[in-house]
Amino acid sequence: MDFGSINPVLLLASLMVAATPILLAALGELVVERTGVLNLGVEGMMIIGAICGFAVAVNTGSPVLGFVAAAGGGALLSLLFALLTQFALANQVASGLALTLFGLGLSALLGQGYVGIKPPPVDKLDIPLLSDIPFLGPVLFSHDLMVYFGLGLVAAVWAVLKYTRAGLVLRAVGENHDAAHALGYKVVRIRVLAILFGGACAGLGGAYISLIRVPQWTEGMTAGAGWIALALVVFASWKAGRVLLGAWIFGGVTVLQLNLQAAGIAIPVEYLSMSPYLITILVLVIMSADRSRAPASLGRIFHASQ
Repeated sequence: MDFGSINPVLLLASLMVAATPILLAALGELVVERTGVLNLGVEGMMIIGAICGFAVAVNTGSPVLGFVAAAGGGALLSLLFALLTQFALANQVASGLALTLFGLGLSALLGQGYVGIKPPPVDKLDIPLLSDIPFLGPVLFSHDLMVYFGLGLVAAVWAVLKYTRAGLVLRAVGENHDAAHALGYKVVRIRVLAILFGGACAGLGGAYISLIRVPQWTEGMTAGAGWIALALVVFASWKAGRVLLGAWIFGGVTVLQLNLQAAGIAIPVEYLSMSPYLITILVLVIMSADRSRAPASLGRIFHASQ
């Protein structure tokens, strides 16, 4: 075993990258659930975003267009969920599970011609002066733009939900959709917009995996990231700051187990591979000991005729 081969600077920098796709997907799902909608299709939307972003980036040579296409692909798939649950009034749990299965199957079909192809590289955003600071520079200021977009989205979601009228209306719909409807708020419209936002965020998270985290296309490459994102939202008490912390924990343990494997630690690789999921769940359970209750209308069907 050679623990000296583990570079703490590289470890922490890799943590930021590993956490970003889950952070993006979890923030989108947080907004969806604050409106009272439970969408279990995050995994499906992420994998569709991964293949849409990868295909467009490869064919155009532009990662930016790839991320735009990924957001569009995730939002389009989430629109199917919105039609099923908000207009056809289908069960949200069943519809979400169906969305995941549909997304996994469709992505495998769409991605058949892209196996073994490398996408165009995504440049890192080295911030002048700041990126040259010892230790902090490579850890915090030498990442791609999507890492900073994810951090900015945390602040934006937190501020909107806490301090704006739009956030207040969104939370009101999640707490009591009948009362919100009685006050004149368009419950279905608000929920559909939230679902589309969640789908776009999940798509971006999926594209981050296929274009930056693991720059290639492999069937099922999200590997449960959508389910981890769902767990983060619940155990983080539907709070953006705690979602960020949970994503960092998962990303950190993921990167650490890879480094331990490279160092030749005498633990079966299967135990190391499952450690990110186990440790993240344990820590989030501890974090959620004082969690606020879920939005009162979460998972409940809204009948506009009421």
